[in-house]
Amino acid sequence: MAKLIHTLADHSDDVNYCAFSSSCLATCSLDKTIRLYSLNNFTELPYSPLKGHTYAVHCCCFSPSGHILASCSTDGTTMLWNTHNGQRLAVLKQPRGSPVRVCRFSPDSAYLVSGAADGSIVLWNVQSLKLYRSGSVKDGSLVACAFSPNGNLFVTGSSCGDLTIWDDKMRCLYNEKGHDLGVTCCDFSSQAVSDYSRCPSFALVLELMMKKCSRNLSGEQGSRYFRMASCGQDNQIKLWLISLADLLGCELKYECTLNGHSAPVLACAFSYDGQMLVSGSVDKSIMIHDTKTGSILHTLTQHTRYVTTCAFAPDIPLLATGSMDKTVNIWQFDPKQHFAGSGLEDEPKMSIENWSEEEVSVWLCAQGLKDLVGIFKMNNIDGKELLSLTKHSLSNDLKIESLGLRSKVFRKIEELRSKVDSVSLGIPDEFLCPITRELMEEPVIAADGYSYEKEAMENWISKKRRSSPMTNLPLQSLILTPNRTLKMAINRWLETQQKYNETT
Repeated sequence: MAKLIHTLADHSDDVNYCAFSSSCLATCSLDKTIRLYSLNNFTELPYSPLKGHTYAVHCCCFSPSGHILASCSTDGTTMLWNTHNGQRLAVLKQPRGSPVRVCRFSPDSAYLVSGAADGSIVLWNVQSLKLYRSGSVKDGSLVACAFSPNGNLFVTGSSCGDLTIWDDKMRCLYNEKGHDLGVTCCDFSSQAVSDYSRCPSFALVLELMMKKCSRNLSGEQGSRYFRMASCGQDNQIKLWLISLADLLGCELKYECTLNGHSAPVLACAFSYDGQMLVSGSVDKSIMIHDTKTGSILHTLTQHTRYVTTCAFAPDIPLLATGSMDKTVNIWQFDPKQHFAGSGLEDEPKMSIENWSEEEVSVWLCAQGLKDLVGIFKMNNIDGKELLSLTKHSLSNDLKIESLGLRSKVFRKIEELRSKVDSVSLGIPDEFLCPITRELMEEPVIAADGYSYEKEAMENWISKKRRSSPMTNLPLQSLILTPNRTLKMAINRWLETQQKYNETT
């Protein structure tokens, strides 16, 4: 279930956009301001609101590291802000001063795209703060933009309905009419589509399988497919598959349409594992869709005017939605229904051991480690090699010099191993401590309503952490209550496992 846990009502006009980093939520509005909130308790940061734009702020986005926030406005500028102190770092002026409607960082933070009402697109070099490349769409205003997870291309959407694919040199690779009455938003899933059986469209599954077989027979290299969602004034959400074929260029394939909204859909966003897609509409509702089946999981109707924006948090089960009613609602999910991470992590152990080098590269990108893709490919790291990496091999064999980076990589691999081990043992997820991801022996219930291993939760609290490990919200009490019902269930499961092992 999705539960409304907080409402932010600080903006004095329509909320246009919201975005998460790992520690903050940013919102922007027609009131010309950007506001920043801590995810610990949703209090506004001391240096918020950020002021500098002279007209409405249409969009805001964090760099992948979360250190920089970009905002764009009707005033024809895109501004960069330091998220640690609110200091304005740069003002990037759109050519011809046209109102800027959308901005996006590339996955490696090297570039920033800004798109404007006159159809112009600018690719900015973030390090030098200089214009790197520029272009324009044929017709309409530029209103939507999204980078592919590997950063090799980005897609723009226009008010005339076109979806256009560009490479990182601003060369137009593909163009297609996506929505007859105009595109309003688009987003990429961070996960590559390697299992065609997960595609809702059976006809497309057959087409992709036939295409793959024909390429294998001809000796051509296969394609990598990324899923993208777009929404528009036609009341529809469409899912697409974009192939990045080495020899055949780029293709955009229509996958399916997600129906449900009765009015134009203004916003859509994938969860970080790609398993859910949220959408907001002029019909004042928010719908959460299962991307595997296309079914509607939740319909949320608390906003009183058009829903203009929606975003999933990267590391915790939270969703933010903004509206023309001047509010931002924060929703919390049951973590059993939210699987943060790369999505690949939920595969059985044998599947991970059989990962190709390309699938390892996708996993690295999903963990924010795109810079290491080249090193891993150079050393032919596949799934089996990935699971066997140690701190010593990261340092001596892969020559990763940064201690911090080595620690991050090793921690991610350890997380992957622990999740793989729990899956291979068949342990029910509710029997695993959310902190250690190990089978609980002394489960206790904390004030947040979740169960943890007693020792792990006591250690969490002893380090002066007063927030929930699951939600990041403050714990109202530090009292831990034994969960005897859960302990009995775990003991029964262990007895069943023991009997099964004795008979096999």
